Amino acid sequence: MIIALVGASLGYLFTNQIKLGLDLQGGMHLVLEVDDPEGIMAPEARADAIDRAERILRTRIDEFGVEEPIVQKVGSDRIIVELPGIGLNDESRAKDLIQQSAFLEFKLVLPITELEAALSRIDRQIVGALGVDSIRALGRNEEGPSQDIQNLIFGGQGADSTPTDSTQADSTGVEQGPEVEDSSVNLRPFTSLLSSGDIEGAYLVGTEDIEVAQLFLALPEVQRALPRNTSLHWEADPIGLGQRTYRRLIVTEEDAFVTGEMLETATAQRDPQFNQPQVSFQFNRAGGRRFSNFTTQHIGDYIAIVLDDEIVSAPVVQDRIGASGVINMGNSDMVQAGDLALVLRAGALPARLAIMEERTVGPSLGQDSIDRGRIAGLIGVVFVVVIMALYYHVAGILAVMALAVYGLLVLGALSAFGFTLTLPGMAGLILSVGMAVDANVLIFERIREELTLGRATRTAVDAGFAHALSAIVDANMTTLFTALILFQFGTGPVRGFAVTLAIGIVASFFSALYVTRTFFLLYLSRKKASDPISI
Repeated sequence: MIIALVGASLGYLFTNQIKLGLDLQGGMHLVLEVDDPEGIMAPEARADAIDRAERILRTRIDEFGVEEPIVQKVGSDRIIVELPGIGLNDESRAKDLIQQSAFLEFKLVLPITELEAALSRIDRQIVGALGVDSIRALGRNEEGPSQDIQNLIFGGQGADSTPTDSTQADSTGVEQGPEVEDSSVNLRPFTSLLSSGDIEGAYLVGTEDIEVAQLFLALPEVQRALPRNTSLHWEADPIGLGQRTYRRLIVTEEDAFVTGEMLETATAQRDPQFNQPQVSFQFNRAGGRRFSNFTTQHIGDYIAIVLDDEIVSAPVVQDRIGASGVINMGNSDMVQAGDLALVLRAGALPARLAIMEERTVGPSLGQDSIDRGRIAGLIGVVFVVVIMALYYHVAGILAVMALAVYGLLVLGALSAFGFTLTLPGMAGLILSVGMAVDANVLIFERIREELTLGRATRTAVDAGFAHALSAIVDANMTTLFTALILFQFGTGPVRGFAVTLAIGIVASFFSALYVTRTFFLLYLSRKKASDPISI
């Protein structure tokens, strides 16, 4: 059994390196705050948002797989997040995971006719809000838009370029938006960015024009000019057509018919037909009933899946959809699909979080403190070995060998279970080493007493282990119960201390009673029954 356990420990140590905490290896340090630049949130609402965000972040980070993270509230409006061992490749992914609001909505896509009549009003509002000079500075004083999507697909042949009552066409036959009614201002800053979309309810905007279009749409005057119960959302992934890249701007109903609050579970998987990543989801009973009723009434229409105000996908309803469905991830990979499923399971943040401070830190103890701690540990080990060998002679050397096995078992267990070693964990490890030495001292003193009473060598050894057993069990069990209580009710560093202490106690009990005894039996097997032992 000893050989099997040692072999397993060595195997885990070679295949799984022991993870170190932030205090020993460094990592990412973030300070988060509710994103409220205009200060419109009441103090009570801000404090409630921070409390809810802390719980959600704990769930997300636990599922992300970071060992021994620190997520704690500071005051009433800030959260500190420390992620030990985060590499450069995981930093941006971790930040996206933490900051993503993950507010999921399902909205009906509307025909673009719902917006056409309002385009001239939107153009006027932009001109009035920014002024003609500002628009000219943006390079939007020309009426010529990007090529129409039909021209890109059909090469300008077969596309319907006949202007309607609400639109006009230029000399190239490209369909434009409505002309501004005020002839004194011959500017159409927003409409000139739009090209006809390739699906119902969508416009296309060239990627080089996205920033300007977002600037226009963010104006309060433009938001008020939109038709009632109508909203505009960008599709997350760009599309390539011809030699240009576009993003869809899709017209939807303002109110969602189902939100992510009714979501029960979400799982990343691959589409069995096209092998593309997707996220399957399951609604609760109320959400499933509402989703089923809505899709029954809108077969043939497009449904926009909106995540944090961006459209992830806009599938057409082919048939009634029940309580489950899928979100196609397009060109994303399985890691991104898994992250999306993770944040959907954890729930949406009550408010967007802004990163106020970001640092990639080294070991929080400082490298000089870690080096000194390493030296102190080596000195302590040397003292234990020397004192045990000098005081108990060969028996002391056998105890040191058993302690070496003990240390290997503890490190192997930490590696096997994926625990992270922190400074408090090292303290628990050192305490359990002391208890392991203490158990050997009890055994050796009882053996000495039996030898003093004139018992035979083998009889004295057996009696020494038997009589010391009750004291060793009492000491180890009481400390083990304490470690379990600390693990159950403690957090962060306290739990790290409890884990290593509990593992160390079990390993020290095994090494003292079985490993040391086995070494003694091997030692005695080379001696005659009447020969004295070195203790």
